[in-house]
Amino acid sequence: MEIVEAKPGETILLLGNEAITRGALEAGVDFATTYPGTPSSEITDTFSAIAKYLKRKGEDVPFYFEYSTNEKVALEVAAAASFCGLRALTCMKHV
Repeated sequence: MEIVEAKPGETILLLGNEAITRGALEAGVDFATTYPGTPSSEITDTFSAIAKYLKRKGEDVPFYFEYSTNEKVALEVAAAASFCGLRALTCMKHV
């Protein structure tokens, strides 16, 4: 999986939402959550795919990821993670 294997600063071709995920990983995100909806679904779908890929390889996943029940819950759990000192990210569609 190129998004994980590429070294920081190495040039790779990514979709815009994948680039957001890569930037979050390079920034050291510890916690990511979402309530999925287009067009932002790909951001956290990429987090999910990375977590599965790393688990299959037997490596530790350097972040926690979850799909939340709704947008409010996604924001609240990301805020709680942030209050605990974790770098947190949440994303969702605009309503």
